Amino acid sequence: MSVKWLALPLTVVVVGLLVWLGWAFLAAPIAPAVWQPPANPGLTGPFSPNSALATADTIGMPELGPEDVACGSDGRLYTGLEDGRIVGFSPGGEVIDIGHTAGRPLGLMLDAEGDLIIADAYRGLLRMGVDGAVETLVDSYGGRPLRFVDDLDIADDGTIYFSDASMRFQYHNNLLDFYEGSMTGRLFSFQPDTGELKLLLAGLFFGNGVALGPDDTYVLVNETGLGRVQRVWLKGPKAGTSDLFIEHLPGTPDNINFDGDNTFWIAMPSLRAGVDAVAKQPLLRRLVSVLPKALQEAAATPVSFVVGVTAQGEVIANLQDPGLNYNYITSATPCGDTLWLGSLHMSAVGFLPVQENPQ
Repeated sequence: MSVKWLALPLTVVVVGLLVWLGWAFLAAPIAPAVWQPPANPGLTGPFSPNSALATADTIGMPELGPEDVACGSDGRLYTGLEDGRIVGFSPGGEVIDIGHTAGRPLGLMLDAEGDLIIADAYRGLLRMGVDGAVETLVDSYGGRPLRFVDDLDIADDGTIYFSDASMRFQYHNNLLDFYEGSMTGRLFSFQPDTGELKLLLAGLFFGNGVALGPDDTYVLVNETGLGRVQRVWLKGPKAGTSDLFIEHLPGTPDNINFDGDNTFWIAMPSLRAGVDAVAKQPLLRRLVSVLPKALQEAAATPVSFVVGVTAQGEVIANLQDPGLNYNYITSATPCGDTLWLGSLHMSAVGFLPVQENPQ
C-alpha cells in the first residue's frame, strides 16, 4: 500500500508532463525551421575581450530603452523610448520631450528639412516635425501591414532605406522570430516625394540595422540571427545585386551607423551562441516558445559589445566591457568625436570618445 502511495505522485508528474508537452506542441505560436548557423569565431582574434567600453559615461533618460541616437546639426541629440516618447537631449544632460509616436520608436534620423524620420516598430515609417506632429509615411506593403519596422538611413537624394525585421512577429514577441527561424525580414527603399516603395531584399533572418555606404553607392542591412551584414548595391555595375559585406560575427548585430569616412559601427547586444545552439532543434524551440518571455530570454548572453568595420569589411575596432557597465547595446552612433550608445535594457544613453583602432 505504501509503495502504491509513493508511486502515485510520480505517475501524476509523468502524466502532467505528457499533457503539458502535448499542449505546448499544439499551442506553440511558431512553425520552427531548421537552419545551418554560420561559423562562429566567439570572442577570439579581432573580437578578443577587452575593457574599452568600461569608461563609457551615461545620461539618464526618463524611461527605459533608448534604442538609437540621432545627431542634430545644432548639437542636440534625439532618441526614442519604450513608452513611445521622442526626446531631445544635450551632451550636458538636459532632456526635453519632443513628441510621441503612440508606438515603439526604434531607429531614427533627421532629414534635410530637420524633421525626424522614425522607424516605429508598430506604426511603420513616420515623420515627426519640430512641433511634435506625426505623419505616417509607410505602414504597409502589398496590402499587408508592416509588422516590425526597425531601422533606417537617408540618402543624399532623400531616399529612405529601412528594414522590416519580421513578417511574422512584432516587437513585443520578437524572440519568437529567432525561435522560429523562418527568415522573413526585408529591406525597403521609399521615395518621400513620389511615395514609391520598393522591396530591395527579402528572406533576412531578422532584418535590423541599416546604413548607407560612401557616396550612397550601397546600403547595408544587419541580419541579426545569422551574425552577418548584407549589402545591396545601388550604383555602378553591380547595381541591383546583393552580397555579403561581413559575416561570422560572434554577436547578434543590431544597428549599424556610418561615420561618413571609413568606419561602420555595429552594435551587438548579445552573443550568438544561444541562437546557434538551437538551430537544429525545432522541437525544443517549439516547446520553449510557449514559456514566459523571461525564460525565453535565458538563451541570450547579454554583453557590452561594439565593433568598427572599414568600408572594406575589415574589423578595426573592438569595444567591450566584461563588467557590463552599459550593456545590451543596440546602437553606436558617431557624432563628431563622440560615440553615442543606445540600449533596450538601460534607462540611459551611453557615450565615450571615438577611439582609433581600439583592440
